[in-house]
Amino acid sequence: MSIYFAFALTLFTFLPVNAARVLLSLYALDLGARPLAVGVLTATFSVFPMLLAVFAGKVTDRVGSRWPVLGGAIIVLCGMTLPFFERGLTVLYVASAINGLAFAFFSVSLQNLIGLASTPQQRPQNFSTFSLMVASANFAGPLFAGFMIDRSGHATACLYVALFALVPITMLVGFGGGMPGGTSGPKPAGSVRETLADPAVRKTLATGGLIMAGQDLFQTYMPVYGHSIGLSASAIGVIVGMFAAAAFVVQFVIKRLIARYTMEVLLTYTLYLAAASFVLIPFFRNATMLALLAFVFGLAICCAQPIITMLMFSHSTEGRSGEALGLRVTVNHLTRVVSPVVFGSIASALGVLPLFWISAVMLGSGGVLVRPKPANG
Repeated sequence: MSIYFAFALTLFTFLPVNAARVLLSLYALDLGARPLAVGVLTATFSVFPMLLAVFAGKVTDRVGSRWPVLGGAIIVLCGMTLPFFERGLTVLYVASAINGLAFAFFSVSLQNLIGLASTPQQRPQNFSTFSLMVASANFAGPLFAGFMIDRSGHATACLYVALFALVPITMLVGFGGGMPGGTSGPKPAGSVRETLADPAVRKTLATGGLIMAGQDLFQTYMPVYGHSIGLSASAIGVIVGMFAAAAFVVQFVIKRLIARYTMEVLLTYTLYLAAASFVLIPFFRNATMLALLAFVFGLAICCAQPIITMLMFSHSTEGRSGEALGLRVTVNHLTRVVSPVVFGSIASALGVLPLFWISAVMLGSGGVLVRPKPANG
């Protein structure tokens, strides 16, 4: 299997899901939902990844990546047709949960596919390219959703997003036979508890959870903030998309940055940069400045995400990398279940703006957590 097939599959699998997340939030706002309801909607997406990601990783280790990704794409196709036929907040919650179920399987499977298809020397560049594909989907998805809403309305936009899932389905049915299979031998020794006993794993998981909470807050409440200051759906889509556009810059420099600073030092710097971006967002109402800050925030997060993935893959036992990556997805989405509800409650009581400062403190704390200890002199 060509690594480029894996990259293309990542792009076309993540795109409809990322479009759906922004689309469903804006649809809920159009129906009159309050910030707390939007936060709960976002948390609904993360329920299945939180509960099933480790299981999905075990399935991937045993059967390979083709069938979990194919199943996830079919689930997206089915789930996003529901809001086209039925209007109401309830069906948006159902669609969000169904998209989360799909994400639980194809996210773990695609990360594991990249790791298995790469040599240790290739992994920094290939995981960076994987993050670039995810970020490209983050860019194109919200942009696509915003323009489709302005052109055709929220319900029809859901149908367009659903139909886009036919692209990865076609790729997998027609050309997925060359993808690596699973392990047919005895199950490798070890358990999730043993993995968690490693302090480096715990630190990586905690940091990844903070990064995901910050990214999730941006993707959920930047549209809410944009809506509150009167920006159009297209402008909001561009702002959210600029976060992902930064990944193109990161792609060209991450390998050299890791070689110069080490992964831990670079991760510390990116978390501080992300925190600084969140501090500044509430001071601006201009779409251009918000897009610029979204781009800077994207530089930080799109650099941090592949580092976290590489660290987690390197800490895994041979034959159990899917399970280890599934553990990372579980912790990330546990954060994503809790934080939107907490942040939504704060937003309903105090407004959206304090959320960005709270997230800045969280990301800055993550930088302190992963900062390498100075060598004893």
